[in-house]
Amino acid sequence: MENYNQTIPDRFFLLGLSTVPHLQVLGFIVFVVIYIITLLGNSLLLITVRLSPTLHTPMYFFLCNLSFIDICLSSTIVPVILINTVSIDKSISVGACVLQMFFALVLGATECMLLAVMAYDRFVAICRPLHYSSIMNMRFCIILALIPWIAGFVNSCIQVPITWRLPFCKSHHVNHFFCEVPAFLKLSCKDPWLNEIAMYVAAVIVIFFSFPLTLISYIYIINAILKIRSSQGRQAVFSTCTSHLTVVTLYYGTLTSIYFQPPSSHSLKTDNTVSVLYTVVTPMLNPIIYSIRNKDVKNCIIKIMKTK
Repeated sequence: MENYNQTIPDRFFLLGLSTVPHLQVLGFIVFVVIYIITLLGNSLLLITVRLSPTLHTPMYFFLCNLSFIDICLSSTIVPVILINTVSIDKSISVGACVLQMFFALVLGATECMLLAVMAYDRFVAICRPLHYSSIMNMRFCIILALIPWIAGFVNSCIQVPITWRLPFCKSHHVNHFFCEVPAFLKLSCKDPWLNEIAMYVAAVIVIFFSFPLTLISYIYIINAILKIRSSQGRQAVFSTCTSHLTVVTLYYGTLTSIYFQPPSSHSLKTDNTVSVLYTVVTPMLNPIIYSIRNKDVKNCIIKIMKTK
């Protein structure tokens, strides 16, 4: 049996956005703007749905869940990136790193599965309109919203402990913007085969359970849309579905490229860019995509602004 003199150091050192001073300032400004837009956009969506009785429907209930997840996910990742960009000391304590990894995994998996739930909601609304209110009652909606949270929590409770049982003796410098499982597997001086298997199994369950459900739902939805005789009605339904498909494509595509490659084949620059897309950029785009392409939300925002 191999012996490892060093297992877990007291602190890890995360990668900054850049080592060039003027690029650090530019990166800091860009990420601050993205973070502010994320918080304002998702908060505005939450407030609009809360204050507009016409939006108290299952679709907007799930959309509020998505906005809440995006706020939490962005707040888990972006502040650490901002601090490491301008700070001389780019270290992070083990405890803070474990918490960041845990919550990032919970929120990431939850959002992935929630997108599938939202696709199912659209399927029932478009393909079973007469039974929609009876099927998507509040009790069932709450259950559907809880399932992704439970799955994300269980996944994180498995992934994080087995990751931190590895001996990290190669380096204390993490070539990543935040504490994420694939980046830490590279630091282990022990073959992380068990971790890779657990990561792939979790990815298969989360992504390949969610994506087929989303795909099947939209096959039925598109078939139903094509049967709508009114071009105006067809365009209205298609607009809502296009927004959701755009978010699904962005999120599933980036997650798959990170969690379905062996650590040895990962490119540092590619991984960092893709991670920023699904943890920083996507939470900013979600409320913009859903609001711009949704007349109901825009009308309610205008009405609230005029009233207040």
